[in-house]
Amino acid sequence: MTKHRARDLGIPLDGKTGAFNSITDVSGVTVGYATVIEGSSARTGVTVIHPRGKGNHTPVYAGVHSFNGNGEMTGAAWIEEGGLLEGPIGITNSHSVGIVRDTIIAWQLKHNAMYQRWSLPVVGETADGWLNDMNSFHVKEHHVMKALDSAKTGVIEEGNIGGGTGMVCYEFKGGTGTSSRKLSETLGGWTVGALVQSNFGRRHQFTLAGVPIGKHIKEGMLWPESEDPFAQESGSLIVIIATDAPLLPHQLKRLAKRATLGMARTGSMGGNGSGDIFLAFSTANSNATHEDEKGISNIQTLSNDHLDPLLASAALSTEEAIINSMVAAEDMDGHNEVKVKALPHGEVQELLRHYKRIE
Repeated sequence: MTKHRARDLGIPLDGKTGAFNSITDVSGVTVGYATVIEGSSARTGVTVIHPRGKGNHTPVYAGVHSFNGNGEMTGAAWIEEGGLLEGPIGITNSHSVGIVRDTIIAWQLKHNAMYQRWSLPVVGETADGWLNDMNSFHVKEHHVMKALDSAKTGVIEEGNIGGGTGMVCYEFKGGTGTSSRKLSETLGGWTVGALVQSNFGRRHQFTLAGVPIGKHIKEGMLWPESEDPFAQESGSLIVIIATDAPLLPHQLKRLAKRATLGMARTGSMGGNGSGDIFLAFSTANSNATHEDEKGISNIQTLSNDHLDPLLASAALSTEEAIINSMVAAEDMDGHNEVKVKALPHGEVQELLRHYKRIE
């Protein structure tokens, strides 16, 4: 059964989406999942993004931004230094980063997909320790291989899927979400897509289309003290932004920074305990690593004066991807009998009507 998305509920969101309203609207990008739900304590998985598809291993320009660094994204140091993303991106839980990283290297060796003689895979994480027993290391090599090999374009699943399986967002069920923005031809016709793994925020913070939803819906709160506006915020958010616009690494870093605004538009201000790390890459300039006899590569780049629509698109697609991750998520029972409720669609619509945000 097709899951609901934010726009299905009538939630007013700015900007025109691509055909799938997904990161896969950026041509070439594919996404794969492996979901691990076993017994009463395994609620986890892994998500994989191939920037040019699993059959094209040409590096892409990329930029990274750490809004709050109480988290991990392996390979970020080389992206910061060299400006290139040289393989698939993995997203999982905090204690499975190592197995995902090592398996990506094994997959690259198997498919002759390494650009350098060594690999520095990018793997981001958020902690699913409320619903999942992270210390039992449920993600195995075969799960990572499945996510790598099953990646596809087009419509992709959201909610309790892949690395987002056991995540919690604003004390509702969180998870995996995606969205995109398609610019008009007068603005370049470029596409920007975002994929998020949402696992952050306190209930009272949650804001939807300007409406303080979290202040009204109190049922199922995990931490009652979260009414305190200064209560510690824990959890994390990983955002991967893709575009087909010809941007250089420093421009992509600027794009990655705008994911912070998408996060903020849903209510969070970031907290000490939250690992909020964002990456943006461009599928343009496929010949960037193919130099002539003098070592020169011919590349294109968009003028900074034309970046504003792309920056806005990164913020808006991140915001909608977070909301989609929550709208698509379903109730989940997990480790230590923790129960997390999904966002109640009917109550959300009633509140949006009350605040005259929808008819």
